Amino acid sequence: MVSKMNKDAQMRAAINQKLIETGERERLKELLRAKLIECGWKDQLKAHCKEVIKEKGLEHVTVDDLVAEITPKGRGKEYRVF
Repeated sequence: MVSKMNKDAQMRAAINQKLIETGERERLKELLRAKLIECGWKDQLKAHCKEVIKEKGLEHVTVDDLVAEITPKGRGKEYRVF
């Protein structure tokens, strides 16, 4: 089991290194960023942050609170990007 995990980690590292070397990693990040904006994901999360702040009050919300609140929603399957 440890050997398989080690091989997986090595493979991920090799792929990541190749993506960085070829510039493909940055291109993929930009493509993903554009798709997230295009589908409204960013605007939906921004609106959710505003709702949380409105409900709890600006004085009672920290950045950590917002991150804890929106992370599950942002990672949720309710957003279709592709």
